[in-house]
Amino acid sequence: MKWLQHLKTINHHKYLVMRYCFRAGLYRQGLLHDMSKYSPVEFLVGAKYFQGNRSPNNAEREDRGYSLAWLHHKGRNKHHLEYWIDYSVNEGAPMSGMRMPVNYVVEMFCDRVAASRIYNKEAYTDRDAYDYFNTSRQHYLIHPETEKLLEKLLVMLMERGEDETFHYIRTKVLKQGYDTIQVKDIKK
Repeated sequence: MKWLQHLKTINHHKYLVMRYCFRAGLYRQGLLHDMSKYSPVEFLVGAKYFQGNRSPNNAEREDRGYSLAWLHHKGRNKHHLEYWIDYSVNEGAPMSGMRMPVNYVVEMFCDRVAASRIYNKEAYTDRDAYDYFNTSRQHYLIHPETEKLLEKLLVMLMERGEDETFHYIRTKVLKQGYDTIQVKDIKK
């Protein structure tokens, strides 16, 4: 019955992301978020490796040395920073993260908060998505401005809560975009 547990988990995740996207004003993205998780290549792997406390893609990666489900997923979902990795035009850096459109950064924020709620269950705090980001960031290939905007939203959630953060996203981020971050804060 792991397939049923997996189905419930992805349905719950999609519901939470949809709710967050709606709060941000991203209705279409909220409705269409992670539809590829229902495709056979992703769903069957998720059911096989389901554990309930972390992504089944990590278990597939440990078992096979790679995750076919993740490779499929990241190539079809623009809210993942890995979708935006391309060959670099800068000498000495063969690959780099491209600057993500702001609406996908916001969806990525919603996705991370929802995933943290799913995996941490009753122990969830508004700090969890930031902690996950911070422990994983050393291996990210992400554009400096995209990283700074995502981090700003995660810190705001941690320090000020959901209501203030989603208000800020609706009234500032989705209207002013990357102008909401300070140039001095961006890594060169």
